[in-house]
Amino acid sequence: MNSRERILGRVRRALADVPADGGSYEEAVPRDYLREHGKRTVEETVDLLAENLADYRAIVHRTDAADLPLLITRLLAAHGSAEVLVPPELPASWMAATDQVRVHDRAELTPRRMDRVGSVVTGCAVAIAETGTLVLDGSPDQGRRRISLIPDHHICVVRVPSQVVASVPQALERLDPTRPLTWISGPSATSDIELDRVEGVHGPRTLEVILLDD
Repeated sequence: MNSRERILGRVRRALADVPADGGSYEEAVPRDYLREHGKRTVEETVDLLAENLADYRAIVHRTDAADLPLLITRLLAAHGSAEVLVPPELPASWMAATDQVRVHDRAELTPRRMDRVGSVVTGCAVAIAETGTLVLDGSPDQGRRRISLIPDHHICVVRVPSQVVASVPQALERLDPTRPLTWISGPSATSDIELDRVEGVHGPRTLEVILLDD
């Protein structure tokens, strides 16, 4: 038996309980799993998101719309960023207090040029409390996938509570699977064979999440 036959055999076994009546897979396979683990209030769900983000070594801040521009300015200055990469339709008010040079996401930007930019500021599509995960879908306030992967410092603004869900199933209901989804659970990190942790290899070394009261 070759590799192809083994793989097809596993697929057939996995689909053995699906009726061969031409119905869709979604209709044939029961979706009776839990949609969330336990009942929480909105405030408890947001607190769980903040806790799990911090557990993944993200730095979490909470603010309102009035103080957001000053907070972003302070975070950029603390990181020492002279330039900041911004997606095409990031709300102008978010960057109203910044003095850093803004580098706008354009097709002609090369990876080498983006690597010289200290920080990137984006919004997000949805944040998942149970897993501490941020999901970006390439919307105009988030930009293309590459701008959240190349700069060393990522500031991601999450509107609370409208963009916060409890679980992955609830997030999937909000997301368009045809869009370029980027799932972020903490700063980029990897370990070598000796389990030495290295951050910043596959994305930003520092992830700061601002929970914006909307």
